[in-house]
Amino acid sequence: MPSSETLDTVFRHLILEGSEGGYEAATAAVERTSAVYSSVARLVGGSASEIGMFDSASNALRTVIDSWVFEPGSHIIVSRSTYVSHALHLMSLARSHQLTLQVVDAGPDGSIDLELLKAALSRAAGAPSLLSVAHVPTSSGLVEPVTAVGVLAREYGALYLVDATQSVGQIEIDVDAIGCDVLVGTGRKFLRGPRGTGFAYVRSSASARLARHILDVRGTVWDADKSWSSVPGAVRFETWEHSVAARLGLGSAIDQALEIGVDRINATIDSLAAPLRDGLSKIRGVTVTDPAAAASGIVTFAVDGIDARDAVLRLRSLGTRLTSVPASHGQWDLGARSIPAVVRASVHVYNREDEIDELLSEVREIAATTVVRGA
Repeated sequence: MPSSETLDTVFRHLILEGSEGGYEAATAAVERTSAVYSSVARLVGGSASEIGMFDSASNALRTVIDSWVFEPGSHIIVSRSTYVSHALHLMSLARSHQLTLQVVDAGPDGSIDLELLKAALSRAAGAPSLLSVAHVPTSSGLVEPVTAVGVLAREYGALYLVDATQSVGQIEIDVDAIGCDVLVGTGRKFLRGPRGTGFAYVRSSASARLARHILDVRGTVWDADKSWSSVPGAVRFETWEHSVAARLGLGSAIDQALEIGVDRINATIDSLAAPLRDGLSKIRGVTVTDPAAAASGIVTFAVDGIDARDAVLRLRSLGTRLTSVPASHGQWDLGARSIPAVVRASVHVYNREDEIDELLSEVREIAATTVVRGA
């Protein structure tokens, strides 16, 4: 949930648009909107010129990947943690352009198997290759070893993309330590920013491999009758139209996270997620579906005999807001594990220990009902 400060930032700009007009309000806020690029850079590393702004992480990934310079026979290598929208895009790209798509299996702890990844990269040697990994998936609390993956990406010269949608704001991120060429994130999840906001970090040295970027007035100058030139930096991936109010809200949310300290946020989240995961594992009729490598604020589980969507509705009626994730949102993960759907809880700094106890009590209540019926 966005903080009151973030919401106030959005509302104040919308009110200004209503009184002064969209162009005038945007002009008045130009310094503050420009500062958002610096805030993102402080959050993930890199420089402000390597940051591009989008309306979602999915669109950021789609735009960057569509700029990739490949040739028939190029390789796309992905983790099983890949999000549905990203997976669909990559499958379509591979099918329409005769590219090789390989999904690397997970190891015993549920994270990407580094030896299998190394073998996949070795087979792709000599052809352009794109390697994409979700830092934390939508379908579990898994945390992928993105830094170790980065070492292999550099060794084999793959263009390395990290989807940090579910990790940015709850886990400290340093693009140089990770070694990625591209990292995308969204505002609306653990950053507690507005919906309709996202960003991409695009390493300046990756420009040559991302040359087919979208042409739009935001990142392109029409400088003669039939010629144009692109502006430097990641701005070239953007489109001009965007919500100024939402972007200012994103900047506010990021600045608040930086002020608190992502390390402190992470420690608080861990102190809540660990006992929740442990408590759920002790409830009869409940299965924690997180793999062993789970170490984030996302906790997933299933209740015997209850569809995940129904479990969410029943818990919501008891006062707790969770969500469900079907296998169709993660076939390479949930589908591969023959899990039809999971209930997903996401804890954050505004949660309290007593709320964890309350959730466990509520899950215990609905699970007991099912156990009694099945007895």
